[in-house]
Amino acid sequence: MDLIEKIRTLPTQPGVYLYKNAEGEVIYVGKAKNLRSRVRSYLLEASQANAKTGSLMREAIDLDYILVANEHEALALENNLIKQKKPRFNILLRDDKTYPYVKLTLGDKYPKVFVTRRLRKDGSAYYGPYFPGNLAYRVAELIHRSFLIPSCKVDLNRTHPRACLEYYIHRCLGPCVEGLTTPEAYKEAVRDAQLFLEGKQAELERALTQRMMAAAENEQFEAAARLRDQLTTVHQLQEKQRIATAEQDDDADVFGYHFEGGSLAVNLFHMRNGKIVDRREFFWEDLPELMESLALERATGTEDDTSELAGPGSVGPGFSPDAQPSSQKPGALAPEVEFNPGAVFSALLKQLYIDQPYVPRTILVPVDFPDREALATLLGERVKRRIELAVPQRGEKRSLVDLAGQNAKQSYTQRFRVLEPSRKAIQEALADALMLPELPKRIECFDISHIQGAETVASLVVWEDGKMNKSAYRKFKVMTVLGVDDFASMREVVARRYKRILESSSQGAGAPGPSPSGTGDGSPSTNKEPKTMPSLILIDGGLGQLHAAADALEELGITNQPLASIAKKEEVIYVHGNEDEPVVLDRRSPVLHLVQMIRDESHRFAIGYHRQRRAMRDRSSELLDIPGVGALTRQRLIAHFGSLREVQQATAESLAAVVPKKTAESIWRHFHEAQPAS
Repeated sequence: MDLIEKIRTLPTQPGVYLYKNAEGEVIYVGKAKNLRSRVRSYLLEASQANAKTGSLMREAIDLDYILVANEHEALALENNLIKQKKPRFNILLRDDKTYPYVKLTLGDKYPKVFVTRRLRKDGSAYYGPYFPGNLAYRVAELIHRSFLIPSCKVDLNRTHPRACLEYYIHRCLGPCVEGLTTPEAYKEAVRDAQLFLEGKQAELERALTQRMMAAAENEQFEAAARLRDQLTTVHQLQEKQRIATAEQDDDADVFGYHFEGGSLAVNLFHMRNGKIVDRREFFWEDLPELMESLALERATGTEDDTSELAGPGSVGPGFSPDAQPSSQKPGALAPEVEFNPGAVFSALLKQLYIDQPYVPRTILVPVDFPDREALATLLGERVKRRIELAVPQRGEKRSLVDLAGQNAKQSYTQRFRVLEPSRKAIQEALADALMLPELPKRIECFDISHIQGAETVASLVVWEDGKMNKSAYRKFKVMTVLGVDDFASMREVVARRYKRILESSSQGAGAPGPSPSGTGDGSPSTNKEPKTMPSLILIDGGLGQLHAAADALEELGITNQPLASIAKKEEVIYVHGNEDEPVVLDRRSPVLHLVQMIRDESHRFAIGYHRQRRAMRDRSSELLDIPGVGALTRQRLIAHFGSLREVQQATAESLAAVVPKKTAESIWRHFHEAQPAS
């Protein structure tokens, strides 16, 4: 059945439709109250007449659909399919900043606490989002200190011979070592952390008080003191929360935008307790290409269209209020595809809020769109309270929308007019993208280089205080790995590097001294080695190299070191501990440019050292294989011609000027005549 016949047989019920191309890829997802009416509108002759709006139908060769009970289910299903399939004719959420959640892995034998930016149905409990982003790290840190729940990468499904540093500094109960804690005690600590994260401070306070009194009666004074400290922390947080909620309970998200030259910047202000606590930015390039299918839908004018132009009076920054209403007949298209802010906000809000555990009570947008009320109702049903999704026209709320629009214009200027961001801005963006607990001051990057396993070497380059620190570069000759094994090579050099730093740190009353160079090549020691671990260890490679480096660090007892890798070609960044959530940055992102620059420098340095080692090998081996050539003759040839390559290209007469004629002929024949099989 061809596409047109399939469209004619569609049911008239609500549902979601998916257009596919010749490769079977989903290229557009839409929703409809009446599937047959909506999808048949794509076949209108007027829709096909425009080159832009007809591009979707020229590429589509197949159609799938899913029936649902009502419009709300269609909204939710459309959103899920767009996020899953990422069709190129839909407007997709492109976010340079996502806010973190605190994740409690309740499905594990010994649950841990992590900071994450993606929600998954994995049996874990998620709390947040937290504004600003570093608040999540402070909460996780508080849980480590108060409830001793770890966030390390150690496998707790098996026992280990010794505990890591976190146990000895009293930030972990030590479930990795048999006998340090019991499942019951750990479960009790997890329950306390749950009550804390859920905001049930009163219940937590009662439980801690009871256990503190019981411990004191049993003369377990150390345990009682720890419970007393936890109780003090909870009480202080409870007082702060009372003060905050007494000021104003007014959470809102405020949107503004700026469109210019085919590119769009959107700003989102998060207001909590009546104050702007953070700002979020979204960017789209070449937006007219994404608007083709939306213009096609706008031409049909069906009542369930989610992509019509904003209604009268719905004017936002970057959209002309003087635009005249179209005089075209229904179904006709303008010669040029106009920018449609309503379509953008319809797509953005659905992808941003549907399926999220927290939605603010008020969402303010600069333009109207047809399914605004339906979306507000759906969100209210999900979070079980009324959600106001409004388009303010005047007053204080409109002023907030205008303020967001002004900031969006500034964001547009910084993003698309290529203004160089400050060093601190890049550090903040890098820390946010890779979920680093603090601004990165020093990044150390490793790369492996070899040819079919021969002369395997590694490089270490250092980015420090905003620039490459070449005096801190290090070279490694891989000592224990035979053949092609990048993973084992990476494990070796990472272990060698940080074992020496740990050893030097333990010298002299705990004060770290100068570290050895770590080259493995007899290089002299230097007093410029770092005294602490770097802010980030970056690996040139994919998941295999990342896990090899992580194994090396774990064997050294280093469990909370920020570690990431950048894969070649895909330019995807994997963060250790969140490998299933790879960081995909926009190609214009200064963060991506920084990571690429550091990675490329490590690759360049490794290649240079590998070539040096290979030249040394060639000088000391191949010439010695020629009859009549010994160490002195080889040395004389290299000194005269400069390199083995020049010796290879020399004539017999040139060689005879340096060595005896018979030896010169042997050398020339070795490089220019086929050798007999042995």
